Amino acid sequence: MKIKKLLAGAVCAALSLSLLAGCGNSGTPAPSGSGTPSGSGGGATEQPLTLKLAHNLAEDHAVHIAMTNWAEEVKTQSNGSITIQIIPNGTLGSEADCIAQIQAGALEMTKVSAGTLGNFKNEWNVLSVPYVFNDKEHYYKVMDGEIAQDLYGLTAGDGFQGLTWLDSGARSFYTANTPIRTPADLKGLKIRTMDSQMAIDMMTALGGSSQVMSYSEIYTGMQQGNVDGAENNVTALRDHADVTKYYCFDEHTRIPDIIVISSNIWNKMSDNQKQIMQDTAAKMTEDYKTAWADFENEVLEAATSGSNPVELIRDVDTAAFQEACQPIYTNLQTSDPAVYAYVERIQEAGK
Repeated sequence: MKIKKLLAGAVCAALSLSLLAGCGNSGTPAPSGSGTPSGSGGGATEQPLTLKLAHNLAEDHAVHIAMTNWAEEVKTQSNGSITIQIIPNGTLGSEADCIAQIQAGALEMTKVSAGTLGNFKNEWNVLSVPYVFNDKEHYYKVMDGEIAQDLYGLTAGDGFQGLTWLDSGARSFYTANTPIRTPADLKGLKIRTMDSQMAIDMMTALGGSSQVMSYSEIYTGMQQGNVDGAENNVTALRDHADVTKYYCFDEHTRIPDIIVISSNIWNKMSDNQKQIMQDTAAKMTEDYKTAWADFENEVLEAATSGSNPVELIRDVDTAAFQEACQPIYTNLQTSDPAVYAYVERIQEAGK
């Protein structure tokens, strides 16, 4: 029902989007013969496409910078036959709104959290299962391999599909007053989580209490004591360091960002245009691993200096957290076998 309402709203959004596109092409091929030759390897004249890519981050965020550079590379490699127009700052709504607009034909591409995609196909929830990845190397192996490619194709019949992924780090707990080293330390604490059943189930398994609220409410929530902390990657300290005393590296999940594209638009592309999109996207993903690590280090350096530094808790009993989350795995075997099948594939890849 929620997705149907979003689709209805997306149709209305199409009118606003047409103003952004102006009189130019918006993901629609130009009349035959009006295109320019494609980039290297393209033999035939190709029809130009303008693709709007929406996301909810600011222009100074590492994701926006990476996608801007990617858009320039795509235009160069395609000899101008593909133009990507990036629309930041949540201008077109939430991540779910943007997916709905793609389904309604009002938007061509968007960047969303893999957690959001779980609202459209359950199998995507596998990436939100706590401790499904052993470490960063295991995570990279899965996301750069066949398992991720299979996930990308799950929603092709729903009007969109995955193209590539961007690292979003490991999510851990950070609190206003309490260091978290074991699950027992979470007992009685109210922790802000995403609006995700998996996140809520994780907090229940760990003995804490999940409090769902928007990201923009976390600072005030921690400041006023409405929540005791939150969970996110270290870059959240760019916004919340002033109200955070401890950042605790339990690294319970690694949930990537995913760039998705309209299946309708994808099917209109020539083979050469598809190859350019895939090759340049893969390079962006690889380059972004370093950019993300630099971004994390920059934020950590700022958060741990000054008059009120955040204390980093690294002596976390990871094994105790993993053990506490085992009931989630047991439950998935019967409640969602499709997700559990992906859990088994990911675990096998980590051996």
